[in-house]
Amino acid sequence: MTSVAHRSSSSWDTRRASTLMVVTALFVVAALVPAPSVADDADPLADRGWVWPVEVVQIVRAFEAPAHRYAPGHRGIDLGSVVRVRPPAAGTVAFAGPVAGRPVVTIDHGDGLVTTLEPVTTDLHAGDPVARGAAVGEISEGGHTAPETVHFGVRWQGEYVNPLRLLGGVPRAVLLPCC
Repeated sequence: MTSVAHRSSSSWDTRRASTLMVVTALFVVAALVPAPSVADDADPLADRGWVWPVEVVQIVRAFEAPAHRYAPGHRGIDLGSVVRVRPPAAGTVAFAGPVAGRPVVTIDHGDGLVTTLEPVTTDLHAGDPVARGAAVGEISEGGHTAPETVHFGVRWQGEYVNPLRLLGGVPRAVLLPCC
């Protein structure tokens, strides 16, 4: 009888120790994973009047900040169900052309802010002015995005930032008709 009681107690201690290790691991992971960037009153990028670079907002892949400049990550957001692309703010086309086999449009908005939209074909050239919300080009193919998806990246003073900081956070949900 003693050996049975001993096994139950040992089994209970093993489960308790396993649970404690899992809970500790979760706390460590939560402490190491950076919180998502959300615009607030103290954010210098909030309230700039930017608009989404697409008409219907469908976030397919979120921003994933790299641990350091050369680390892996997803330096922008991917937006799905796209046909036409527009600049989120007024600016000047800094670059329009192929990069690693995919068409890219880069817009300089001043104040250290630069956006990149890809894969996007355009008739615009470097130096052309663009107005906020005006058509800049059409979705194309290439890169890491799925068809009809655009990658929207933002650099501020040379560093990639979460585009949601300039757009007021996650867009309001829109219910679609069923079936």
